[in-house]
Amino acid sequence: MTNTNADKTPSELIDARIAELGDWRGEMLSRLRALVKEADPEVVEEWKWRGVPTWYHDGILCTGETYKDKVKVTFAKGASLEDPSGLFNSSLGGNTRRAIDFHEGDEIDEKAFKALLSAAVALNES
Repeated sequence: MTNTNADKTPSELIDARIAELGDWRGEMLSRLRALVKEADPEVVEEWKWRGVPTWYHDGILCTGETYKDKVKVTFAKGASLEDPSGLFNSSLGGNTRRAIDFHEGDEIDEKAFKALLSAAVALNES
């Protein structure tokens, strides 16, 4: 019996994506995923739009997309979040979403990232 994607949980699919990348992008996505879980232990992982790790808590919190040159974390309601550390550096023109592009060698401001996640959870719960 083959183990198709239909047989796997979203968390298993995300594990497989991280392993499949096999480079700095997989390491970055893995670290960001761990921070999401630290910031919100009740987060639910989903696998959307043919392969995008997506984290939920009373609605979408954020997605983790991988590209050739970056890992993009898009906050579904990012435009409504305070970003005192200035993490958002992409998708700044829209009325709803905001994103953070992480490139090879970038450091993650873990405290600020987790604060954004906590704010996203609070917004979804309100």
